[in-house]
Amino acid sequence: MIRKEFVLFLVVGVLTALMDFVAYSTTTATGLLAIHQATILGFVTGTIFSDSANRTLTFGDYAHARGSKRRFATLYALTLLINVSVNSIMLGVLSNFQNPVLGAFVIATGLSAAFNFGGMKYFVFIRATPVETV
Repeated sequence: MIRKEFVLFLVVGVLTALMDFVAYSTTTATGLLAIHQATILGFVTGTIFSDSANRTLTFGDYAHARGSKRRFATLYALTLLINVSVNSIMLGVLSNFQNPVLGAFVIATGLSAAFNFGGMKYFVFIRATPVETV
C-alpha cells in the first residue's frame, strides 16, 4: 500500500512542483514579486492542487479521521516555513552558481516534499476508526 501511495504522491508532487515553479519563476523573472513573496505564492498555488489530488488520489482509498483539513493546514504551515527558509539559505549558498534560483527551488522543494509525504501519510490522512455501538 505504501508503495502505491508513494508513487501517486510522486506524480502529484511533480505536478505540484511544476505549478509551484511556474508561479515562482514567472513572478520573479517579471519582477512582479520579491523572491520570498514569489516563493509563498508558488507554494500556495501548489498547496491547493496538492490537497485536492492527494486527498482523492493518493490517500483516498479509505475514510479519513475527522480533522484532516486542520491537520493538512498545520502540516503545510510547517512545510511552508521549511520551504521558504531552505530556499532563502540556498539562494545565499548557491549565489556563485549559474542558476541559484533553480538550485534553491529544487533543494527546498525536495526537502519539503520528503517532510510532506511523512506528514500526509502518518499525520494528515490517517484512517477513521469505526465507532463501536453497544
